[in-house]
Order: sequence, then C-alpha cells, then structure tokens
Amino acid sequence: MGLGERKTKGIYIDLFSGCGGLSLGLGHSGWTGLFAVEKDHMAFETFKHNLIDGKYNHFRWPDWLPKKETTIQELLTNYQSQLVELNGHVDLIAGGPPCQGFSMAGRRKMDDPRNKLSEEYIKMVQLISPRYLVLENVKGFNSTFKDSTGNRSKIPYSEIVKARLEELGYKIFTGFVNSACFGVPQNRTRFIMVGVRKDQLHSELDPFSILEELREPFLKEKQLPSKPVSVRAAISDLEQSSSEIIYHSGSENNGFKQLNYTSPKRLTPYQKVMRKGLQSKFKPNSLRIARHKPETVEKFKKIQSICAPGKGLTDEQKQLIGTRKQVITVLDPSQPSRTLTTLPDDLLHYSEPRILTVRENARIQSFPDDFEFKGKYTTGGSRRTQECPRYTQVGNAVPPLMGEVLGRLIGLLNERSS
Repeated sequence: MGLGERKTKGIYIDLFSGCGGLSLGLGHSGWTGLFAVEKDHMAFETFKHNLIDGKYNHFRWPDWLPKKETTIQELLTNYQSQLVELNGHVDLIAGGPPCQGFSMAGRRKMDDPRNKLSEEYIKMVQLISPRYLVLENVKGFNSTFKDSTGNRSKIPYSEIVKARLEELGYKIFTGFVNSACFGVPQNRTRFIMVGVRKDQLHSELDPFSILEELREPFLKEKQLPSKPVSVRAAISDLEQSSSEIIYHSGSENNGFKQLNYTSPKRLTPYQKVMRKGLQSKFKPNSLRIARHKPETVEKFKKIQSICAPGKGLTDEQKQLIGTRKQVITVLDPSQPSRTLTTLPDDLLHYSEPRILTVRENARIQSFPDDFEFKGKYTTGGSRRTQECPRYTQVGNAVPPLMGEVLGRLIGLLNERSS
C-alpha cells in the first residue's frame, strides 16, 4: 500500500529533491506529493524506484510532466501554463537548493552559479503561490560571502531570499535545527526557512517553538531515546568483523565484496525503526565494501590509533600520516556521527580500518533498510561535479526523520492558523 492511501495533510511539490529524503519524510508525515524536480538521472532513478514505482509511493504525478530528471528552468520554459494552473491547488513547496556554493567547507563565493538556483525556487513560488514553504540548506546559507572581487557582502544570501519571498506575500521564519535532536544519529545542523502565506496567518505563530514541542512526542512515538542516538546504535549490525563477506561484482579474486547481512536477534531501538515491517531475513542493498589497498588499510589503522574519536585530524597528525586531505574523522561509537558529506573518505569506521558503506551512511541519515539506492557507487575526477552516485545521493539528502518532523510542523501550522 502506498503512503498516499490515507488522509492527507495536503499537496506538496519537492524542488531539488535529490534521491528523496525530504519527500520520504513528508510522505510518512501524511503529505501527498504532486511531483518532484531533480536534474541528475542517477538521483532521480533512486527517487522514482522508491517514491513513484515502489512501496513508498505517495505521488499524484500529473500527466503533462514526464517521470524523469529535469530542472526548474526546463519546467519554467516548457510547462509555464501548467504551472500557472496549479496556483491555489498546492499547499506546500519544499526543497533545498544545492548547497555547495554556500558550504563552509568550500570557497563560498557569492557569484557561484549554483547559488542562483534559489532564484528559480522563488520563481516557482511566485507562479504557484503555495500556502507554505520549507527551504533547507547548510549553515553557510546564512553567512556573508565574498564576491568576485574579493569583497565581503554585507548581508547573507538567506536574507536576500527572505526579502524576495516576503515581497511575494509570505511571513518568513528562520532558524537552525540539528537532526540529532530528532532521532537522526548525526550532528547535522541545517538552516531552515519556513514561509507562511500571510493570508494563512490568523494568530502569532513561531514554527521553531512548535518544532521544539514536537520533539519529545516524536521520539516517544518512534520509541527512540530522548538522548542522541549513537553511531554504534545505528550501524553495529553492519560491522564486517562479525559477518560473512561474499562476492559482489568484478573478478572473483580482485572484485568487490559485500556484507552478507543477517539481522541480529536483538536490534537497538534505532535499528528497529530502520527495519520496521521487515522480516529478519531481509537484506538491504548498497552493502558493497570499498576495495582498500593494503597500504591504505595500514594508514587507516594509524589514523585510528592517533585520532581522538569524533574529532578531525590536527595539522600535526596529518603531517605525521602524510596526508593533505582537509577532513578526516574517526567516528566516535558513543556519539552521533559528524555531518556526512559527499566524500566517503571523510569519515572512518569507529573500529574497522575502512570507510563506511553506502548503507551505513544511509543508516546515519535515517533511510530505512528497504529504501534502495540506484546508480554508480562513486565517481571521480571531472565527473564529480556532473554526476550524483550513491554516496553523493546519501550525503546530499535531507534525513527522512527530519523531513517527517518538518512535515508534521507544517501540518500543525495549518491546524493552528485555521
């Protein structure tokens, strides 16, 4: 039975949907999707497999829009009349414009072309005029930038977007939310912008106070602890040292191997959430193990021996290891993970000398075990900016548990403003 076969909180559109973390969460919270926009074919393949064709379907996809990867610009160019007809029929536009141009880890230039995608988001809002907006982005979205001449701007890009949306008739609320507060085993703090169309505002509302009210009941319903979920509690059943390793692909001797997953008799509360409704024999996909060279394994062992768990290598330690890599962190098993990125070798396992599998990353992002990822596992070189393989799909996603909480928040705003 698809997620859409129940009373819905309303109709939403997901812009910049990626592989579907936010949509999955919105569906679980009772929303019905109309369509989603994602430009990368691998990310959209994952989205379509799970959220359109699969068990998590909750979309009423319009006949006029092909179920394939696309961009907002293509939508605005080819389907403007159909978009205009949606005015008054969409309750929520959600999404997070690609964040690389805003990331604190990057060069963060004001004129990064990826930042202009926010303007396309605004154009969609102007045409469709939904009742509510949710925009998710990295913390850097709320920081100032250097322009092409090296001068620092006086206001953050988020304030520009906020002002534009207010001109369109929305009351905009902004804040920072850490996913670890809502059951995600990851310290992932994101800038959240919530917009309420002014004709929907009939009382003083503070979305972020309501979000805090939701926290304890949400965790209690999921049977998750009130304290943050640790990495070990999330992925201990995926450790390789106590599991059978079997053939995955390539040559029999030198090809890739994978974990032959068997569910332990006792799952942690978090693992129970990730495997809800699944038989113990069910094996998730994306369990392929990275093919590390022997010298890489030795380097990882050395890093694990000198790196404080949960902390990045210091400059002195990097020199000792002989690496120029900007970020390497060994996970602390007793704490939530550091923020996942799209680079799989930013994080090392807490007890095994290796990077994490895609499935382990997916667990840390709160994707359920039966959500299947499609496409290549990794990509490199010049293709890194043009392709969205599995590791990137997971790293870029909004954690589904966070998406579910945001969906409940908008539902409550709707109830309290009516």
